[in-house]
Amino acid sequence: MTYLRLLLVSAFIAVCTGCASPAQVANMTVPADQARANTYSTDLHQRVQVAEVNGGNKTNPMWTSDVDGPDFAAALKQSLTNAQLLGGASAPYSLRANLLRVEKPVFGFSFTVTSEVEYTLLQTTTNQVLWREIVRAPFTAGVSDAFAGIKRLRLANEGSVRTNISTLLKRLSELKIEAKQVSVEGQ
Repeated sequence: MTYLRLLLVSAFIAVCTGCASPAQVANMTVPADQARANTYSTDLHQRVQVAEVNGGNKTNPMWTSDVDGPDFAAALKQSLTNAQLLGGASAPYSLRANLLRVEKPVFGFSFTVTSEVEYTLLQTTTNQVLWREIVRAPFTAGVSDAFAGIKRLRLANEGSVRTNISTLLKRLSELKIEAKQVSVEGQ
């Protein structure tokens, strides 16, 4: 009888917790309506390329959810597309992003995850730094968001990165970029 109870408890725990899954690109992406709520300099409109994205960790399914570097890069590019800022490979501005860390708890009822990303905007032709900032963005997911702790942590990871990218877009909207700062071939 004790063996049967142990088996049932183990099955219940497995159903409630499951395996850790990585943060999803779609859930880290700033939606188009939110991305376009900012007003950007016309000189940035479809003229920013993502030159380099570093950082992130693959999720170990037996441990906890994490933010993978390529998934972060995809969410960043899609968010820039949604804001109508992403340009092609010859765009005059280059954005570099370095995912420095994702601080997260191991257990709890509410999970607050804080992502820290260093963003650098450069003039592509000269590599002149136009703007650089480290953005820290916390996000909390509670029991009302998901019962299973593993899913709650994934939601907190996704929300933190989405908030971080949203803060980047707000900072880009505050920049005063002038066309004369950039030499574009053929103009």
